[in-house]
Amino acid sequence: MSIKIYVPRDTTTLALGGEKVVSMILAQAEARGIDIELVRNGSRGLFWLEPMIEVQTGNGRVAYGPVEARDVAALFDAGLPEGKSTHRLALGDPEEILYLKKQQRLTFARAGITDPVSIADYKLHDGFKGLENSLALSGQMIVDEVKASGLRGRGGAAFPTGIKWQTVHDCAADQKYIVCNADEGDSGTFADRLVMEADPLMLVEGMIIAGLAVGSTQGYIYLRSEYPVAHQIMKEAIANAYQAGYLGENIQGSGKKFDLEVRLGAAAYICGEETSLLESLEGKRGVVRFKPPLPAIKGLFGQPTVVNNVLSLAAVPFIMAHGSKAYADCGMGRSRGTLPFQLAGNIKQGGLVELAFGPTLRELLDDFAGGTETGLPMRAIQVGGPLGAYLPQSQWDTPLDYEAFAAIGAVLGHGGVVVFDESVDMTEQARFSMEFCVEESCGKCTPCRIGSTRGVEVIDKIRAGDKVEANLALLDDLCETMIDGSLCAMGSMTPIPVKSAFKYFPEDIALAHSRMSTQTEAK
Repeated sequence: MSIKIYVPRDTTTLALGGEKVVSMILAQAEARGIDIELVRNGSRGLFWLEPMIEVQTGNGRVAYGPVEARDVAALFDAGLPEGKSTHRLALGDPEEILYLKKQQRLTFARAGITDPVSIADYKLHDGFKGLENSLALSGQMIVDEVKASGLRGRGGAAFPTGIKWQTVHDCAADQKYIVCNADEGDSGTFADRLVMEADPLMLVEGMIIAGLAVGSTQGYIYLRSEYPVAHQIMKEAIANAYQAGYLGENIQGSGKKFDLEVRLGAAAYICGEETSLLESLEGKRGVVRFKPPLPAIKGLFGQPTVVNNVLSLAAVPFIMAHGSKAYADCGMGRSRGTLPFQLAGNIKQGGLVELAFGPTLRELLDDFAGGTETGLPMRAIQVGGPLGAYLPQSQWDTPLDYEAFAAIGAVLGHGGVVVFDESVDMTEQARFSMEFCVEESCGKCTPCRIGSTRGVEVIDKIRAGDKVEANLALLDDLCETMIDGSLCAMGSMTPIPVKSAFKYFPEDIALAHSRMSTQTEAK
């Protein structure tokens, strides 16, 4: 009987030499006459342990990591095929690794366990149960179940998913669309990518259910062009779903139809904004549309359109399989269910952590981050991507909850968490935030296009020590103009990280001036 060995095929593993590890495993098995079955699974999201390989034994799986190609021969010598734990890289049962064991995985329950593109493997682990239940319900009943779950948009805006679906459901139209926003562009985020690389059929299932709910027969995944591995895996998963009768003219003999395809994005951050995404999907330049009308009423090609983030759609199969109450029982307040927090920046243990809403930011970092990579104390944390606030230690006890973060002028966004140690220059981070808007603005509205350019100039003057108080006041006025006058979140939220950097780390202004003066003298 062959020995089953799992090696992830996700972007992170490949970037860390995963293919070389695979080649060495195959070579060692052949040289030793060992019959193996190699399964290319997805990552479990414990990125600091990748490449993490797993061996199936009679007592479950045994994990090893992080494995380099040069480690493989020694691992075989130490009994890897039998799942022995004598090698220094042996991790034991992966489910018992504390980083994973302390999580509450609903959306990512299959990540790293299954072959991502295998229909049989997906069904073996409760896949398509939500769809099977949905096929027996009316569209309104599905919408009601999603509303009862409390699911809110996971892309950043946190708008109730069921309300958006209800709007599209109630529109009379010959054609409606389901559009998945997979243009994941926030710094420090990778949850969407991990869904598509580790459990893509879950996204497929979620989009089919959305189509049944609102009466749509066509879906599009607008995928970030910088995700070639996710693109390949999604295409394989969709092809397999068609072949197995889960997509196409007659879904599982139900008489219901749903078609799905992937479209690559325009490599522009602004296309993560839903109306810019729709413009790009129609083959136009990605610029923001005026609202109203809302995309739910007049969206893709002028038709009623559901635009949801990957994580929003990926949560739907669990809700429809286990019931809205099972999902709503997780979380706190109006933040129900779970959110995959993505830990990045200056930390030792970068990866994905799925938890129910409620723990504090400090608890998240204490339990999972493992401290900074440099060994220096943490100083600032940016949550919610490049438009999120820089949080000082005094705010780290804030619960991870949409309303709690809004109360301190911050955002949870897509769940990205980027850590900075005490060596960071926060005036430089403020400049980066404003410069990011300069680079990524679609240019349609003046407050965003011109305001961000002027903002960089004003921050440069502050950092140089030029009329600091006057320029701080000018910067504050400029930020208010951007907040009040911009068409979309790109311009209206850029001031959030800028204002937080100067508000909570004012001492860095003098330090920046000193550094710049020293550099000038050195030249």
